[in-house]
Amino acid sequence: MSDPQPRAASLELLIGAAIIGSNGLMVRLSQMPPIAVAFWRMLLAGILLAAVVSLRHRWQPLSRKAWLWLPLPILAFAVDLTLWHKSIQLVGPGLATLLANAQVFFMALAGLFVFGERLGPRFLAGVLLAFFGLWLLLGADWSTLPPQYRWGVWLGLGTGVAYAAYNIGIKRSQHAAADGKVRAPVEQVLCIAAFGSALCLGLLGWAEGEVFAPPSLHAWGILLVLAAVGHCLSWVLISRSMVVLPVALAGLLLLAQPIVAYLLDVLVLGLMPTPRHWAGLMVSLLGIFVAGMKSKQPSVAQEA
Repeated sequence: MSDPQPRAASLELLIGAAIIGSNGLMVRLSQMPPIAVAFWRMLLAGILLAAVVSLRHRWQPLSRKAWLWLPLPILAFAVDLTLWHKSIQLVGPGLATLLANAQVFFMALAGLFVFGERLGPRFLAGVLLAFFGLWLLLGADWSTLPPQYRWGVWLGLGTGVAYAAYNIGIKRSQHAAADGKVRAPVEQVLCIAAFGSALCLGLLGWAEGEVFAPPSLHAWGILLVLAAVGHCLSWVLISRSMVVLPVALAGLLLLAQPIVAYLLDVLVLGLMPTPRHWAGLMVSLLGIFVAGMKSKQPSVAQEA
């Protein structure tokens, strides 16, 4: 499949980001325990990715280095979805998705401490803007917020840490898989990571006593849409587009994720933000955008 033209790529990236922005709402509407939703999402996504590899590609042996890197994204994404889904239940899809996008900052810090990269003034300005935006959203009311809500905020920030670890691990795994004589398709690496995450989530959910059986056909439908559209299709659209588009435009379009999630909070779940909250959302998004432009490739926060 050839890469899309710039105009088509912009539309694909916007659609992919908007789909991801709706994932939090689907998690909420499934009315299932958070770990159970994450388990079915990854298991079904793994099955779909396996079908793609079998029908469109050929399975290739992975290098030893790729297998050594794979446990990181497997564990990190299991933690990511667990924290994010619990955060959605406590603070809503909009804020949970916005907090998960803090992975941009944690990726940059990993670059500084692990890979020896430099952090410029643009990154520091982005951090200040993002934290000011969060203060507008939450800070002035922090002391009056219920303890469970505050816990949901911390879980959302923890999601960003876990997703940054996933990003690092999956990129290293993909690079290692491409080092051999025969390059393994990206879908194969993601498929293995999905099945591995599903196994981790299954064990975690079993330990916590969660009920995994979807309660209705409606829940099954949401899980299938979440896996096929929210996970697989959105990844394909964004991955194809990122190759074509300028960094600044791609980073800007990716901000559709938390915007769509927040708007769905308002339109579907009845959230009633004040003008200060809207200002906080916009300032936080600006900070994420500014900080995300520090590197040549913007991080893709495919939460949910």
